[in-house]
Order: sequence, then structure tokens, then C-alpha cells
Amino acid sequence: MFEFPKDFLWGADTSSHQVEGENTHNDWWQWEQNGKVKERSGKACDHWNRFREDFEIAKSLHHNAHRFSLEWSRIEPEEGKFNDQTLSHYREVIQSLEANGLEPVITLHHFTLPLWLAKQGGWLSNKTPDLFARYVHKAVETLGDGVRYWITLNEPVAYVFKGYFMGEWPPGEKSYEKTLQVLGHLLKGHVLAYDQIKEINQRLKRSPSQVGIAKHVLIFTPCSERSWKDRLSVRTRNLMFNHLFVKALIRGRVLYPGLFHIRLPKAKTLDFIGLNYYTRDFVHNEGFTIPAIFGDICTLKHHREVGKRNFLSWEIYPKGLYRLAKEFSQYGLPLLVTENGVCIEKDGERFEFVVSHLRQLAKAIKEGAKVIGYLYWSLLDNYEWAEGYGPRFGLVEVDYTTQSRRVRESGKQFAEICRSGRIPGEDL
Repeated sequence: MFEFPKDFLWGADTSSHQVEGENTHNDWWQWEQNGKVKERSGKACDHWNRFREDFEIAKSLHHNAHRFSLEWSRIEPEEGKFNDQTLSHYREVIQSLEANGLEPVITLHHFTLPLWLAKQGGWLSNKTPDLFARYVHKAVETLGDGVRYWITLNEPVAYVFKGYFMGEWPPGEKSYEKTLQVLGHLLKGHVLAYDQIKEINQRLKRSPSQVGIAKHVLIFTPCSERSWKDRLSVRTRNLMFNHLFVKALIRGRVLYPGLFHIRLPKAKTLDFIGLNYYTRDFVHNEGFTIPAIFGDICTLKHHREVGKRNFLSWEIYPKGLYRLAKEFSQYGLPLLVTENGVCIEKDGERFEFVVSHLRQLAKAIKEGAKVIGYLYWSLLDNYEWAEGYGPRFGLVEVDYTTQSRRVRESGKQFAEICRSGRIPGEDL
């Protein structure tokens, strides 16, 4: 029977806007108030007040790590003015994690921006990478003692795609040029933040921290395996969506002939790569112009390879985690599964999802992939952005009326894997 490494990170995730509640100073809150989505976040899970209870639950489930995000808009609600009470709160959050034996994995930017910054153009502004670095400096200097894992950006390419290309998230832009501009600013923001974290740890003589990003990754499959055009679009989309951002941070620049060339202040600013994996898409070529060459998503309801669908109609495709762990091993960096989870009505299928994905992950590890942990999305049912409160990913069920918590059976079953480091069932 396969055993995961003894120091393997086991746990789950939350993010500030999705669980804290009443994050009234960020752009997503304003987006909600303007009627851009079907449900408002409101009190969310009231995690701001209930984090101790939630971390005690995580401990009882044998987790040894927890990923959460700092809310920039609470830390810096006005430009250049940092809120000491908020910083004290997050210090208590970290202390509570440590007291419960949970390794903090801290995300510095998880989709939301302070409203004052959004009004100045957000990531479209040339000033934002430096403003992000200033915020990171304050947060890490104040909170970072003993923190080993920092994630600068959560799903930067998905963030750009949703907010600046599709117009479905704040700020609601639909511009190819602005998409590229924001992509460049996010890359620079990461590099500056990386340097801040390293400099602070060295200056304050702290233990070294590992700095990475959480990269949304997908498996892409041709709508028609016989179509060389579909296969070309799959390769192009895989490069652009899955790998371009990572390659840029390793090489210090990103070059796409005829489209863009972004040069960064320095290279090799990743210590690990976080993988957020949920599903795969089938891709159909739409032509050879930009963006048609990236293809479009086709629906293959009767395709023989299509597996079960979750509540959001995403295909459940466990083999994808194996393929991506192997694919990203090319970079020679540790890999951390920073998100992997399912929203589904039958809880028994949630544990099937976890086991099937962990088996694929174990297979990749046996074949040499350097995977250091698995964090399930999410610890709690929570606010799923434009999808509202319908999708329930949590190991812990939340009653949004009473804010009561109930550990699902799948959470208890996953707890046994966390405790033993072994996957039930057949040998790999």
C-alpha cells in the first residue's frame, strides 16, 4: 500500500471574501451591491468571528495545514493607512492555526482589491505592482514570523480572464489589450512581492520562507482527436493558460512572437508551484487569428470519455491531476496541490472524488513528482463568487441562517487519510 511522505501537508482552504463576511471595502463587495451577481456575500460564513471554532474542527479532522488569505482591503482600507486592529486579528488567526497544529499557508491576493485601488484602475494601473509590494511588505513584516509558505497570487490567469477578457468579474472589462496589460502587472507584482518577502526574512533573521503562486490548471482535450486544428488549439491553450505565467516567472520574461514581450525585473522567483485543479475542457479550433487559435469550449454530452459532472457541470476527471503533476514536474520545483475539490449533492461522491484524485497523485509521486501536500477546497461551504451560495464544496456543511457547522461524512473519511497518510482500497 502506498504511503504519502511523513511530512506531507494535509488540509483544506478558505479565502477571506468567501468566508469572513462583511468585507465592505473591496471591489467585489461593490460589484455585488451593484447587482452584477445573483447573490451577495453578506455575512458569508462569519469566519471573521468564528475562525477559532473552524480551526478546532480542522484539527479534529487530523489536518496539519490550512491555506487562507489575507484581505488587503481590511489591512489597508485607505491608501497608505494600515489598520493595526486588522493586523492584530490576523496575528490571532495565525496563532490559532499554530496552536491547533496547522501549518499556515498564506495567500496575499485572492481576487479582491481595496475599493480605493480599484477606483484608481486596479491592476490596469502602472502603480499597482508597487502598491501591492508595499502591502506585502507590511503584512509579511508584521505577521510573517514563523510562516513558511506564502502564495502571492491566487489564479492570476483565471483572474485576468474573468475580469478583463470575459467581463464577468470586477472590473467587467472585455479587452484583449487590457488583458495583456494586467497580466504584465501581475507578473511584476509577484516579482516585487517575492523580493519583499525574502528581504524581510533576511533582515529580521527569520527562517527562510517558500514563495509561490496558486495556479489554476485545466486539462484540455480536442473535441475531435482526428482534427489537427483542434489538437493545435489544445496545445496553444495549454501553453497560454497553464504554463505561460509560470514560465515567465522562472525565465524572467514572457515572449509570444507577434503578440507581446514582457520583461520582468528578475528571473527564478518561484520556490514552489501551487496547483488548483478541478476539471478538463474540450476544445474546438475556431481559426488561426487571435484569439481564435486558442479555440472554443465544446460540449460533448455523449462523448464516451466524459465522466460525472459536479453541481456546476464541471467534468470530474481524476487522471488530470496525475497528468498535470507530471507535466509541471518539468520545472524542477516542489508542487503543492493548493485546491482540489467538488461541489456535489451526494456527499458519498465527494469522498470518491478525493480518493480517486489522491490515487492519481500518488501515482505521480511514485513516478518522481515532488508533491509536498494536498489541500482540499474547501474546509467550509462558502460564497462561490458569481455562483453564489448554491455550490457546496465544504468538508464542513454550513447553515447560512444559523452559522452552525456540521462535519460531513466525507470530511470524517478524509480525516482518516490525513491521519494515516494512506489511501483506502486497492494498491496502486
